[in-house]
Amino acid sequence: MIQVTILRDRDKWTKGIRICGHAGYAEYGQDVICAAVSALALNMANSVDSFTEDTFYANVEENGVFEFSFPETISSESQLLMKSLILGLENIRDTYGAEYINFRFREV
Repeated sequence: MIQVTILRDRDKWTKGIRICGHAGYAEYGQDVICAAVSALALNMANSVDSFTEDTFYANVEENGVFEFSFPETISSESQLLMKSLILGLENIRDTYGAEYINFRFREV
């Protein structure tokens, strides 16, 4: 199962995200859920880098862990990109089932 942890401040602004695990929907290398999650996450990170001036931390590990966060103030553009990522991930969950992707929220 893919575990998505959404990091929010007390005002409910999304400050980061951590994605880990594998969906287990299909064989490794053939899993459309894992591919979709990866594409959405990397596109969000590339979009923040290309279209905003925000400072961010990003890390991708070989074992499939993706971490992305904003250590400073976040612009409305980055906030929109994070909301778009979360919407896409929720749509994947709603389409394929909660047994493949799970969400939790953590206040930071």
